[in-house]
Amino acid sequence: MIISYNWLKNYIDTNVDNETLSDILTQIGLEVNSVEELNSIKGGLEGFVTGQVIECGKHPNADKLSVTKVDIGNNELLNIVCGAPNVAVNQKVIVATVGTTLYTDEGSFIIKKAKLRGEPSEGMICAEDEIGIGTSHEGIMVLPDDTEIGIPASQFFNIEKDTIFEIDLTPNRADATGHIGVARDLAAFFNKKYNLPELNFTENKTNRFKIDVSVENTEACPRYMGICMDNIKIAESPEWLQNKLKAIGLNPINNIVDITNFVLHETGHPLHAFDGDKIIGGKIIVKPVKENTEFITLDAVNRKLRNNDLMICNIENPMCIAGVFGGIDAGINENTKRIFIESAYFNPVWVRKTAKYHQLNTDSSFRFERGADVNMLAFALKRAASLISELGFGEISSEIIDVYPNIITPNEISFSFKNCNNLIGKDIDKDTIRRILKSLEIKILEDNNELLKLEIPTYRVDVTREADVIEDILRIYGYNNIEIPEKIALSINKVEKPNNEHLTNVVSDMLASQGFNEIMCNSFISNKYFDDTDKNNTHVTIHNPLSQDLSIMRPSLVFGGLQSIEYNINRKNTDLKFFEFGRTYHSDETIDKAGDINKYSENKQLGIWITGHKNQLSWNKKNSKTDYFYLKTYVANVFQKIGLKIDDFEFDIIANDIFSICQEYKHKDTVLVQSGIISPILLKKIDIEQEVFYVEINWSLLIELTKNLKTQYVTVSKFPVVKRDLALLIDKQITYKQLEEIAVKNIGKYLKKVNLFDVYEGKNIENGKISYALTFALEDREKTMTDNQIDKIMKHLIKSYEDIGAKIR
Repeated sequence: MIISYNWLKNYIDTNVDNETLSDILTQIGLEVNSVEELNSIKGGLEGFVTGQVIECGKHPNADKLSVTKVDIGNNELLNIVCGAPNVAVNQKVIVATVGTTLYTDEGSFIIKKAKLRGEPSEGMICAEDEIGIGTSHEGIMVLPDDTEIGIPASQFFNIEKDTIFEIDLTPNRADATGHIGVARDLAAFFNKKYNLPELNFTENKTNRFKIDVSVENTEACPRYMGICMDNIKIAESPEWLQNKLKAIGLNPINNIVDITNFVLHETGHPLHAFDGDKIIGGKIIVKPVKENTEFITLDAVNRKLRNNDLMICNIENPMCIAGVFGGIDAGINENTKRIFIESAYFNPVWVRKTAKYHQLNTDSSFRFERGADVNMLAFALKRAASLISELGFGEISSEIIDVYPNIITPNEISFSFKNCNNLIGKDIDKDTIRRILKSLEIKILEDNNELLKLEIPTYRVDVTREADVIEDILRIYGYNNIEIPEKIALSINKVEKPNNEHLTNVVSDMLASQGFNEIMCNSFISNKYFDDTDKNNTHVTIHNPLSQDLSIMRPSLVFGGLQSIEYNINRKNTDLKFFEFGRTYHSDETIDKAGDINKYSENKQLGIWITGHKNQLSWNKKNSKTDYFYLKTYVANVFQKIGLKIDDFEFDIIANDIFSICQEYKHKDTVLVQSGIISPILLKKIDIEQEVFYVEINWSLLIELTKNLKTQYVTVSKFPVVKRDLALLIDKQITYKQLEEIAVKNIGKYLKKVNLFDVYEGKNIENGKISYALTFALEDREKTMTDNQIDKIMKHLIKSYEDIGAKIR
């Protein structure tokens, strides 16, 4: 939200410097994101002065140029070459001195000393467009004869200087969405009064032009006010009003629209002006319309409405999306002669749902979503009507219409001085607390010196508990005024094992040390990755997404990682290793430990992505591409790090929408690991052309499996390890896992490790066969193994391999 310091001073008397005001605003809960100096004319006319042409003659070397001497005061004469046809002796002019920056539509340039066709020039006599106060470039700007020489142009033109504060407004501070709200908070901090603008307002009892109002849905619109005006004259707004709007980044449109915008940013309450002659039937009806009703908004977009979108309608058609955006057919234009000004209170939930569904974020919806002040409606309405009337743009033609069937009463809260001091951590004087409450316009209904009964003003829609009141007291009293205690009481919590956070950090550190970068991706993803015709999906969809690119809660981590890969590849970073710990979301019915049925479930997952080459290009390393087995090494490392072995789990080879081929490991009936090659179809959707290998580990399940693990220390063996190699020719259908299981069964406790170090098929190998070369590490922890013992073990192992059709090569 943008706040103008000059505008703010209309409501509170303060002259603190910009930096101090920025600190104060942040302290009272209105965090300042940026501070910018602003001038009504760009550059503030720095370096421009008034002068008088003392001499003027033709340039000896150029027919269209003149050589002049200009007096700019303080006995300083400047030689200036001028190309304007109207320059003459004794004229009072605006001069840009050397070093001055001129701003144009094409950019900016600095005035320098120069020679033009051999004649020196020490400045520039300016036209209107060159100093930014007009558009004429037919000649230099000639000032009145009585203009004083040598005064800054900013002083002559009364250039308005301002400071703009950009405030990062938190969702709970609906009361500070206008300049009056900010002034009210500053008044509480400075312990002084703030001023509301005076209203010169009189209703017209004749009702010569009046619109009737009917509110059919009082839940969505608890209060609706309005007033009619006629004899409207559409014109440009006065300069002061245009400057106010420009200062906060708004473009002036016309006087009526500008006044409603001005009042919005003054009071924080949105208004809407309708062309009175376009309200068919002379009646406004506040109601939802039928599903899929078409409606063209002010941005010329044809939108399909839902049956829970609240609309402002005439007797035939909708005219405006309530609290969000106006319609193109009922807006103000140059032909408008009569208007109806709306000032309403709309239910924040209704406005937010509608705004998010239609992806509209307007100044009105921003305020209504947070909760407007139901008691500000009348003031904002009268303020707009009185401004239109006072400035001669129209006349009030009716009484105020106020549909308010169920009065909204202020909240009442019990407040304890003791609770306040305990929560803040400091004993604050009771009179100080009472003063702060009064400055915040919180009424004290009852006071027994220990407990207070408070009435909260309706503009503080977020203050509903005693803790909220204490927070308000603290921010006005000052967080910096609370001393750090000398002693702090701490409690130590016992962490149950397995410690999820600890194991997460251990694995993160391991992967980072092996060249991986950790990524953190959005939990919301686009629906473009999924087939809308799939009725069996378990995706969790968002009813009111911020955009279609954020409409589904991710069922897998893969999508965010692929987006990160695509982002890096587009920037020529193609060799990538990523990992992420994150949650995935599913809409399937599950039963929790308490036996309750949950419609939704979420799991913590670990995703690992590899693509490109294994190593960076180097003269002493082979630049080989990553492959599935390279990925599987890291998967095995993760399991080993937390005390498990991936080969202890059964797996199937599958393919799905994510993987073109995948090893799927399960524990009982639950998927533990999916590891494989990303489907080219999915890669194409994200514009990735290189192969990507990915594994997703069910981290929640993996941690659960470590519960019963016991770590035991085993002494280092005193006896040597013996290695024997075998080359086996086997059928392709026989897996390495089968060979490993046979070795474990035959060698038993003497087998320390089995390693597959070569796989070969092709020339000199018959069809349907494959050659595996294995190394067996043997160890007896009680004595040195003899050759006879080793040979016996190996012969027994060979016999077992031959029983399954293997041949020893």
